[in-house]
This record gives sequence, structure tokens and C-alpha cells, in this order.
Amino acid sequence: MNFLAHIYLSGDNDLIKIGNFMADGIRGKQFEHFPKDVQKGILLHRFIDTYTDSHDVFRQSTKRLHEKYHHYAGVIVDIVYDHFLAKNWTKYSDENLESFINRFYKSLDENYSILTEKTQGLMPYMIERNWLLSYRTVEGIHQILTQMDRRSKNMSKMQYASEELKEFYDEFEEEFTLFFEDLRLHANQKLISL
Repeated sequence: MNFLAHIYLSGDNDLIKIGNFMADGIRGKQFEHFPKDVQKGILLHRFIDTYTDSHDVFRQSTKRLHEKYHHYAGVIVDIVYDHFLAKNWTKYSDENLESFINRFYKSLDENYSILTEKTQGLMPYMIERNWLLSYRTVEGIHQILTQMDRRSKNMSKMQYASEELKEFYDEFEEEFTLFFEDLRLHANQKLISL
């Protein structure tokens, strides 16, 4: 998943980052059972997903993949965009990527009791394999897509999408750059309003 962008767009508050990170598994009003800042992260995540899905540039990227990957095209582009965020990290943050990731892993550990069961189960694998840092390379993206394809019982064929990433690398990077400038601005405005 596009975990890195969600965490990055959450600002400096660890609980907002955690809420944004684990939001996919929280349905409807279930979010109201979490601490206030975690709730903000969940609501920010929902805003980011809605904004992303309706953005023209994001849709342009998904169009390139739709014929082959159908409704998985959006998931693939989310992951591809995280690659470009990781690759170009110094454009978006003064903090070293490894340091940023390690601080996030530490905050997950320190706030373990408020994590969803799904997140608690996912955490050891994520940290052990350092998923967030692996986004920096095309090979790392290929491994993530392969893991996700396995979860779909190889129905999604996502493991092959790294070929399109290589073939249309410059186009995807250009689209990411345009899209992410818009998303950063709107996500920041949303975060302030929460």
C-alpha cells in the first residue's frame, strides 16, 4: 500500500501518523473509539484517498494500467507513487528517509496497545522487511507488488506491474510530481481543519 505518502502527509504528530497508517482497516464510525489524534489521522487518510481517486493526473496514471490490471490499477499506482516519493525524498523533507522511517517504526512500538489487531499483525513483517525503505528501488516495488499479488491468490497479476513501471518510468515520475504538489497542499489544509 501507499503507506509512505500517508505517513508523510500526517505532519509531525505520531498519533496522526498511526491513524493515517492503519485507517484502511477501520470502517464507518469505528474510528470514534480511538484517541482524538488517531481519529484525525483516520479522517485525513479518508480525505487523501478520496482526493487521490478523483484527481485527473492520478487517473491518467491508472489509465495506462487499466486494460491489463483492471480495478487493481489504482492500487498499483498508489505503490508506484510511493516509489517516487521515496526516490525523491530530499525534495520533500529535510529529514533523512531512514531516520523518518525508523522514528515511525519506533512510534508504532511505543503505541502498540492502541493499534488495530491487523496492524499489530502486520507490524513485525513490515519492520523486518523494512517495506517503507524498500520503496526506494524498482526491485523493492516489485517485491511489494508480488506480495500483494499473492494475497489476491495471484488473481491481480500485480507482480508483473513493475514491467510497466520500467517501461513508463519517466511518465509516472512526471505525473507523480504534478499530483503530489497538489496533494501536499490539500492534505495540509485538511490537516489544519481537523
